[in-house]
Amino acid sequence: MQTKLSRILGAGKVTLAGAALAGFLLFTGAPRLRADNDYCQKRIAKADHRLHEAIEHHGRNSRQADKARHQLHEARESCWSRSHRWWDEHEHRWRSDRDWDDHDHDR
Repeated sequence: MQTKLSRILGAGKVTLAGAALAGFLLFTGAPRLRADNDYCQKRIAKADHRLHEAIEHHGRNSRQADKARHQLHEARESCWSRSHRWWDEHEHRWRSDRDWDDHDHDR
């Protein structure tokens, strides 16, 4: 009788430990995902702002605008490769299609 009870209690301890570990892993992953999203959003917003500034100060076809355009493209690609989404600074929302236009500021 004692061994049957010991097995039941042992299985319960293992189950409880597994549930605790699963919960810990679930909740520790969420802040990292949030931090990645914040990083991507800020990086794209900053690159978008630099492109607007370069166009305003140096013109659409300037060397500075081309460099800023390239940096914006790299920021979008980086976010896309991390989480298959990118921040649309003009619409202030996440986009899940890889449909950005590298020359969307030229119009």
